[in-house]
Amino acid sequence: MDEESLRQKRMYAGAKKPSMTRRKQDHDYRSRQIYLITMVTESRVPLFGHIEGDAHQPYGHPQAPHIVPTPLGKAIIDNWQGMTDRMPELHNIAFQLMPDHFHAILFVTSRLSVPLGTILNRFKTGCRHSFLTLHPVLYDAAVQRQHQDIHRQDRSHGILFAPQYNDKILLREGQLDNWVQYLSDNPRRLLVKRDHPEFFRVQHSLTWKGMTFSAIGNSFLLRKPFLVQIQCSRSLTTGQIEKKKEEVLSLCRQGAVLISPSISPGERAIMREAFDTGFPEIILKNNGLAPLAKPTGKSFDACAKGQLLFLGPTFHSNKYRTIRRSECLNLNEIARKICE
Repeated sequence: MDEESLRQKRMYAGAKKPSMTRRKQDHDYRSRQIYLITMVTESRVPLFGHIEGDAHQPYGHPQAPHIVPTPLGKAIIDNWQGMTDRMPELHNIAFQLMPDHFHAILFVTSRLSVPLGTILNRFKTGCRHSFLTLHPVLYDAAVQRQHQDIHRQDRSHGILFAPQYNDKILLREGQLDNWVQYLSDNPRRLLVKRDHPEFFRVQHSLTWKGMTFSAIGNSFLLRKPFLVQIQCSRSLTTGQIEKKKEEVLSLCRQGAVLISPSISPGERAIMREAFDTGFPEIILKNNGLAPLAKPTGKSFDACAKGQLLFLGPTFHSNKYRTIRRSECLNLNEIARKICE
């Protein structure tokens, strides 16, 4: 086994298993705050409805993609509305039901008497009662699976919903608008992913030139004959960046595919200009890719067109940390090897 393979094996062996349901340890979940809440059905079974509409129509158009809820899906909506109606401390900003999950933007307007998780568990209990009423056979099967988990001390199964839930905490200006747009665009995104599943499925063992990556997007970009690495010193002036940008765009017009971790201001400026112009790119992600990673915003549509590939040479961690210089150098070296 070569040195690179040994390094990656040690890295994966020592990494903590990623989870999208861990709570933020230093956060007070009784405090005034805005959250993006996501809950998924057990085994991602589409119990809540199905998507109809035309993926090419914008949000608000009569034929835009939208969900047609099942009776259980309507019960989930009613339970959520009932929870917020009963508690004046909770304000529902937006709610988007999907076939196998839902997203909600929830505003805790004043301090709660119990942690938010306790309230959401009560909501789950109400949904389980609706599940029992509407689908007693499925409910009994879910209870049996959970009972087996208790004996194995393995809580991997839930009743209706998978155990736990995901929350994101509003931290930045503009984040709320992005969340609202993300929720409204969810049905269209699902239809697009169904049309191009190969571009939205995370690959966890993509091997290329002796290196192993997690990847999402158009992996065929690696096979293009003209790959160009974008690496810029932080000392470049604005004028030098603009000059390099023009040189790179000229290469793109000749068929070049750009590859970069896009870290320094010059790298970001060049990669952004090429991306906005519609040229293909490969982006190296220092923090790898989570199992359910998915591109957002303009990156989503670029993936649908085969314009973009994300590569993660490291194991994903949910813990945020600042990238180190040694990691930047390593990403640039990986880009160089890919371009050889």
